[in-house]
Amino acid sequence: MARTPKIVAVSGGLQRPSRTLALVQQLLKGLSDALPVDTRLIELGELVPQFGSVLQRSHLPPAIEAVLRDIESADLLLVASPIYRGSYTGLFKHLFDFVHHEALIDVPVLLAATGGSDRHALAIDHQLRPLFSFFQAHTLPIGVYATDKEFDNYQVSSDALRARIALAVERALPALRQRAHGLVEIPVLSLA
Repeated sequence: MARTPKIVAVSGGLQRPSRTLALVQQLLKGLSDALPVDTRLIELGELVPQFGSVLQRSHLPPAIEAVLRDIESADLLLVASPIYRGSYTGLFKHLFDFVHHEALIDVPVLLAATGGSDRHALAIDHQLRPLFSFFQAHTLPIGVYATDKEFDNYQVSSDALRARIALAVERALPALRQRAHGLVEIPVLSLA
């Protein structure tokens, strides 16, 4: 039986306005226009004062624990970070350090990033993808990278970026629909 899938988006930008947030919002809009979904947008910059200096999950305030539960219960996770010096932000990683290491097994993850130039585009594959591979999540094959020049006044302005967003949404929908219809149990075959 189908249910309304839950998309949890994490925008790793620390400032507002943010190109990273604008990219996340466009991806969320594309997904919600294509399929009825429940969405939860998490803006890292708003949360940093509550968790930035905390080292153990048991010491987190209830609001951050609720954020972690949302991340851990997502049917699809949409994550984006600005790229600084070739990688995601340290506070983005710090948030995911609190996520239980088995909570995201097989969860589809749509990866996105923003940066000042094209030279950081491979950060999706060389930084973000390995992070979510650790969690045994199902990182979707197509990520979306955007440069500063593809935004005008913190809004997507590039037709090429809009096309990449549309393609990523199109490719994410089958994984999201599958999660909405429940996980299919695959029988374990005995090799004995």
